Amino acid sequence: MVPVKKFALTLGAGLAALALPALAQAQVTKIKSNPAAFILDAADVKAGTDMIFVSGQLPSPIDPAKPMSEIKSIDDYGDSKVQTISVLGKIKKILEGRGYAMGDVVKMTLFIAADPKLGKIDFAGVNEGFKQFFGTAENPSTTARSAFQVANLVGPNFLIEIEAIAAKKE
Repeated sequence: MVPVKKFALTLGAGLAALALPALAQAQVTKIKSNPAAFILDAADVKAGTDMIFVSGQLPSPIDPAKPMSEIKSIDDYGDSKVQTISVLGKIKKILEGRGYAMGDVVKMTLFIAADPKLGKIDFAGVNEGFKQFFGTAENPSTTARSAFQVANLVGPNFLIEIEAIAAKKE
């Protein structure tokens, strides 16, 4: 007869050993049915995968030395392309600080405000900004993505806010 304490330890070790193969198989599968598409159809993130959720990021002023009290217009932040590049640069820095890369991004949500100079959102400019970070030699992959036109963002000079989810093997 096996003492209860010894049985529990043996059972626990056995269960842990069974869990190890599952952890080793943790994976992220990026699903893209159209090779020419700029975004994914989906991203399948299996259990045991490390994930990071990046809060919505806003662009930085073009001139970081300019005092906030002197920033008065959208021109201080740039057009939709410039603002998108700024935001994605911030997201890249956050991810790299935690051991992730832009290639680990599986989902992004974009909130886009109309450019007052155009009277509408500049979706083409946003996509041009994305092309600096996705589908490049450094990062040939892309991400699942949703985009929403919003009436306003937190400040009148912001044209885009982006949040991101990244996932990678442990």
